[in-house]
Amino acid sequence: MDGLKEVSAGGVVFRRKNGRTEILLIEDRYSRWTLPKGKREKGETNEETALREIREETGVSGRILRPLTSVHYRYFHPDHGDVEKEVHYYLVEATSEALHPALSEIGGARWLPPEEAWRLMQGEGYDNNLPVMEEAYRHLGLLAGES
Repeated sequence: MDGLKEVSAGGVVFRRKNGRTEILLIEDRYSRWTLPKGKREKGETNEETALREIREETGVSGRILRPLTSVHYRYFHPDHGDVEKEVHYYLVEATSEALHPALSEIGGARWLPPEEAWRLMQGEGYDNNLPVMEEAYRHLGLLAGES
């Protein structure tokens, strides 16, 4: 089956703690650092998907401040063949802080200073997430790699 399209949504989640901004990253099943995201379910908006997936993967609730860049890529699925993937990202302010990662889905989740989150994304993340992080950092008044 060629031409399958999959839509997902997620976000750059942040919180302000003790006057500093922290960024939430997850470690995925492949031991790479990334942003929380997941597949849109029938009847959901992209915004609803982003907030649900963030909550399900990390236990953190949030509110969307603004849309960010959408990412498009293609991957091979053993059962479905080539899949066109579209991921809508949002800037999300955490409204809860306690992490309760869904360890059945991800390897873990951490609140990080912006410079450490950027370093991990550059070295152990996915290149297509870097423009999303850059845009989020601009909106938060951060420079990529600085707090």
